[in-house]
Amino acid sequence: MQAFTKLTGVAAPLPMANVDTDKIIPGRFLKTIKRSGLGVHLFDQLRYDETGAERPDFVLNQPQYRHAEILIAHENFGCGSSREHAPWALLDFGIRCVIAPDFADIFHSNAFKNGVLPVRLPREICDQLMEDARLGANARITVDLERQVVIRPNGEEIAFTVDPLRRHMLLEGLDEIGQTLKHSPAIDAFESQLRDNKPWIPEITVA
Repeated sequence: MQAFTKLTGVAAPLPMANVDTDKIIPGRFLKTIKRSGLGVHLFDQLRYDETGAERPDFVLNQPQYRHAEILIAHENFGCGSSREHAPWALLDFGIRCVIAPDFADIFHSNAFKNGVLPVRLPREICDQLMEDARLGANARITVDLERQVVIRPNGEEIAFTVDPLRRHMLLEGLDEIGQTLKHSPAIDAFESQLRDNKPWIPEITVA
């Protein structure tokens, strides 16, 4: 997983509340377990009309936001059914950070596990950042996870907080498996001691 330390990029304003996971990535695209190739289907129903043509009024179809790395939304982002494809689609499009007043719990957890940083900020701050974002590519926003601040184009710093363990894992680029593997020496020592102390327990090998 790619580490997240400090990101400066274009932010796309999405002034919508209750953006559910089916809006983020519709269910018909969940047939794959590959994390690549989903970005083209991100917000599929909002980005494309019934013929498959782009809707020019949708933010991510506008030239200044086609390479956005930050998304700013309203309350309850990521609600609905649980699907890891939602952060996969965001990441494959290029979005590494979502800023909103709050997130659905499962999406919030899945985002961290897949390298997408969800930042909670009050609604009024999100609205200010959306106004900044409407300046397009001329107004880049910085998200500094090490210092836990969002920096507006005018230089104003806005503090946010992240669970310390999740912050550590993102800074190090570790998912849960990677975090566990950091303790491999201790795990190996425990297993060796267990075999010595309880030899009657059958050893399990993984092919």
